[in-house]
Amino acid sequence: MGRIPIRHLSPQQPENRWVAKSFVGEVVPFEATVFREGHDLIGVQLVLADPSGAEQVHRMRPMGPGTDRWTTDAQLTSAGTWTWRIRAFTDDWLTWQHNAELKIPARVDVELMFTIAAQLLARAGSRTVFAGARKTLGNSTLSPEQMLAALTDPAIAAAMDSSPLASLETFSETMSLRVERSRAAVGSWYEFFPRSEGAKRAKDGSWISGTFRTAAQRLPGVAAMGFDVLYLPPIHPIGVTHRKGPNNTLDAGPDDPGSPWAIGAATGGHDAIHPDLGTVKDFTFFLRAAKKVGLEIGIDLALQCSPDHPWVAEHPEWFTTLTDGTIAFAENPPKKYQDIYPVNFDNDPEGIRTEVLRIVEYWISVGVHIFRVDNPHTKPLAFWEWLLGVIYERHPDVVFLAEAFTRPAMMQSLAGAGFQQSYTYFTWRNTKLELETYFTEVSSTSADYFRPNFFVNTPDILTEYLQFGGQGAYKVRAALAATASPSWGVYAGFELFEHVARPGSEENVDNEKYEYKKRDWAAADAAGTTLAPYLTRLNLIRAAHPSLRQLRNLDVQWTDDESILAFSKFLPAEFTGTGSPDGLIIVANLDSHAVRETQVHLDLTRLGVEADARIGVTDLITGDSFTWGRDNYVRLDPFTQPVHILRVEYTKGT
Repeated sequence: MGRIPIRHLSPQQPENRWVAKSFVGEVVPFEATVFREGHDLIGVQLVLADPSGAEQVHRMRPMGPGTDRWTTDAQLTSAGTWTWRIRAFTDDWLTWQHNAELKIPARVDVELMFTIAAQLLARAGSRTVFAGARKTLGNSTLSPEQMLAALTDPAIAAAMDSSPLASLETFSETMSLRVERSRAAVGSWYEFFPRSEGAKRAKDGSWISGTFRTAAQRLPGVAAMGFDVLYLPPIHPIGVTHRKGPNNTLDAGPDDPGSPWAIGAATGGHDAIHPDLGTVKDFTFFLRAAKKVGLEIGIDLALQCSPDHPWVAEHPEWFTTLTDGTIAFAENPPKKYQDIYPVNFDNDPEGIRTEVLRIVEYWISVGVHIFRVDNPHTKPLAFWEWLLGVIYERHPDVVFLAEAFTRPAMMQSLAGAGFQQSYTYFTWRNTKLELETYFTEVSSTSADYFRPNFFVNTPDILTEYLQFGGQGAYKVRAALAATASPSWGVYAGFELFEHVARPGSEENVDNEKYEYKKRDWAAADAAGTTLAPYLTRLNLIRAAHPSLRQLRNLDVQWTDDESILAFSKFLPAEFTGTGSPDGLIIVANLDSHAVRETQVHLDLTRLGVEADARIGVTDLITGDSFTWGRDNYVRLDPFTQPVHILRVEYTKGT
């Protein structure tokens, strides 16, 4: 413990087991509890060093009377390991000023107070403002009150603030912060199956698979909607043994393609490409085509095998053998995956680690720098801590997204151990209270290490809200995901309102996991039956508003209606890069079956204006403009526009 106690530093992970995480461009609140005995006033500073070692100093401010909690915001501008520590000190000038303002008007120790001021000013240096103050002290014609007013002039206060008169200087321990590229936290994701893009039926009724060459024709359409990451399910050979048929049946026909997650066949395993999709040369063509339209490709890393995977014959010890001599297949009761063998990471862990690292390194060498990891929660946490640590040291720009819909402790620990992004419970948070609670959690409680990606649907997840909510539900979920989280995503077909589930399931009927799906994008565009223009608008709004590319700045606002959710996002002018503040208010009608009217009550100070201000707002969906204040009437119709995304119109100098 130093002379001045400095405790409870933030950001850091629980237990400080792993380094806290940030991303390029993030505005991070740094906090600490700092106090000292007695009544002398203290000053607190953040000393922040970028990866080159260059330091910057930020004065911290008290968070609330009596809390002894101090904070300041800093924007992190480059990737790498940043370090930071807290400097605390007794602020001798502020202590003098506080005492002088009490004693001098009461005519207590007047001469002593000015003697102390003279001693402090002698320490302050030769700057003009201090020379003037010293001259004031020698002016016998001034009354004590006049002299005090001169010594507490704002110019002197500003000079002392920039270079405090400090004593009892104390430093905290040095903390680290891993700052990763912005794509580690910010992105608009789109998922499609390349085998479906360009798939067609032969004359005999069988399917001919799409290829990387035909799938490349879909890339401009995805990019035109404003998406910047395209994620592909596994692109590897698919096993034949116990292959699943349509709708997860056990009776696959000769032309059924099987689930891409049943990885491995005679033609290869995790380092091979399904022959129907093409060759490595075709895949690199696909990568180049994506890059030309501004898309980055992510692929699936699914550490599991079909019974036909080369590993099964070469390394049977990598699996779990049952007492009857068979290898255990995957289960998630009541679901059974007879076409998939899980890897047993406790059998030959070194051999498995070596092989997985080889596979990941191979795809990185091909040009892949984003991996969506399937079911990471079914593998040991220590394995991920090791693998992600090695990859980060060798390839710090590689991003791993954890597809772990499981218990909070595992989800959060995977993020802590190194996953750059995580799927979340957002998919199942539908009520106002559920969303308010979850938005607050991911934007504050776990924000030092857990980065959410708000996917609205997946091939496995078609929620009841989407099944029965109509087009209004699709708009609401997309708008909430795109504005509440810096990363969000959709699975192909969302824009066509594909809402029919397999009976008794939360999956789409005729699920694309088990069959080809040919979608007529052009016909939907021509008929106006697609949500693509709405998704495009959301991504344009995200691109134009830096406040939406932050995680920690979400503030839930109050409404009188149980089905109207309101929240805001704000970024001060010093962090936007435009010289102007950026504030948005999002109001959503969660009831997709009824018009709702209510009052929205705003804490306007969270938007950078006075609590009783009147502000102009413009709806970025409709273009309508309004004047708002603390209390505002809204009417939202789920059958037309169920969501307001309101831009705050700041006056010059705000």
